[in-house]
Amino acid sequence: MVGLPARGKSTLATKIKEDLRHDSVRVRIFNNGDLRRKLVPNNTSIAEFYNPDNLDAVLTRERIAGINLEKAKRFLKAGGDVAIVDATNASQERRNRIQTILSDHPLLFIECVNYDEEILSANILRKIETPEFNYIPHEEAVGCFNKRIAYYESIYAPLKDEPNFIRIDSLHKTVLKEEIRNGIPYYDQIRDFLVTDTIKHLYLIRHGETYYNIENRIGGDSELTENGLRQARELAEYFRGKEIPLIFTSQRKRTIQTAEPIKAMQKKCTIIPLAELNEIDSGVCENMSYNEIREKFPFIYSDRKKDKYNYVYPEGEGYATMKERIDRGINKVLYLSNSSSNIMIIGHRAANRMMLSHFLFRREEDVPYIYIPQDKFYYLSVTQSRKFFELRKYK
Repeated sequence: MVGLPARGKSTLATKIKEDLRHDSVRVRIFNNGDLRRKLVPNNTSIAEFYNPDNLDAVLTRERIAGINLEKAKRFLKAGGDVAIVDATNASQERRNRIQTILSDHPLLFIECVNYDEEILSANILRKIETPEFNYIPHEEAVGCFNKRIAYYESIYAPLKDEPNFIRIDSLHKTVLKEEIRNGIPYYDQIRDFLVTDTIKHLYLIRHGETYYNIENRIGGDSELTENGLRQARELAEYFRGKEIPLIFTSQRKRTIQTAEPIKAMQKKCTIIPLAELNEIDSGVCENMSYNEIREKFPFIYSDRKKDKYNYVYPEGEGYATMKERIDRGINKVLYLSNSSSNIMIIGHRAANRMMLSHFLFRREEDVPYIYIPQDKFYYLSVTQSRKFFELRKYK
């Protein structure tokens, strides 16, 4: 693996490992950071440990990298099929060393890049929640991690002359460049894994009942009714025994209110609101009931009925124009989940329809009619070899 910190290297490394193991490939990850935390008695969260001018720290990090490479080499010699060396491997010098130590094995470099500053910031916040940063105040920890990144940027050399490499946008799962000159075992599988969504357990939930639901109004930012709050508490009770580290919601009150009781019953859980998961923007029809739309804008009412998927509300959105942002939201969810077994999204009726269609490939004309109840949720498991979904009751 190659890339600056917080670019998704470990997430992709874990994904490759799990997907290859599914095909009975003997694979193991060798993570420099994990080994560093075991071997270095002092806390290495301080940014100066990564300063390329700090010669003592450089020697320590190179020693750890060497130990990890030798461990990987022994694993392969003992019958392992694939060793994943998970580290920044940011400099050309480090990669030259890797090629020297592992010269008797086919090598594939996978470089992870991500240019989305919002997601990078969110990922850094997740990184500083690890035990490594426990003793540092929050703001100081953020500063330390950003300075660590800056030190790596000062020595960073993108892949260029390596004989076999893939450069991938780890957020959008898009291959930006690849060069394969030699035969690489499992290459086709690995490349396919890199661009394919894999989810162990996804719980796709619609928010609880709102006052607008009762009045049959669309859009807006209505709060939950007493019944909606009860639904949220019942959901929380249902998921009490499952580990839900992150709950992704829209930025609307009703999804966050639904998430809060679930978070309260978890040992450690964070709610992450994403604008990409917001409900469809109804433009001039926001906050109106369907009867009001029919009376005030009869042409909107009739035109939308003719082609609900492609119709776009004046000054708003349609299902078709939502697709790009919903896809982007899903990419953010998967990126930030960091290979978590259980992923929870609390969204809206139209937004959840689009998310289901993303994984289940429904016909466009059918998407606006997918059943999205408020007293049940969708469970999805999506892997390279299996797609499973089920509508489940939670009480």
